[in-house]
Amino acid sequence: MEVKVEKLNQDELKKRKVFGWSIWEKEISRFDWEYDSIEECYFLEGEVALETSDGNKVNFGKGDFVTFPSGLVCVWDIKQPVKKHYRFK
Repeated sequence: MEVKVEKLNQDELKKRKVFGWSIWEKEISRFDWEYDSIEECYFLEGEVALETSDGNKVNFGKGDFVTFPSGLVCVWDIKQPVKKHYRFK
């Protein structure tokens, strides 16, 4: 399963109404996670190294727009505290 990492400009972020989405924050930590729906998020702060159950590694952080597919099983390794806008689809 592919984790999609994009760089969106401010106009595109506003068009998607990202700044009205909920905010989630998390300290430096490591944890297992499974997605039961699609999540889209925009990182305001932080740095994450994610490893999927099939061994793929993806890095993302401040300024990235990330889409996690439904059914993804992974490990989050938060290297720098995270603050992000998010929504589930």
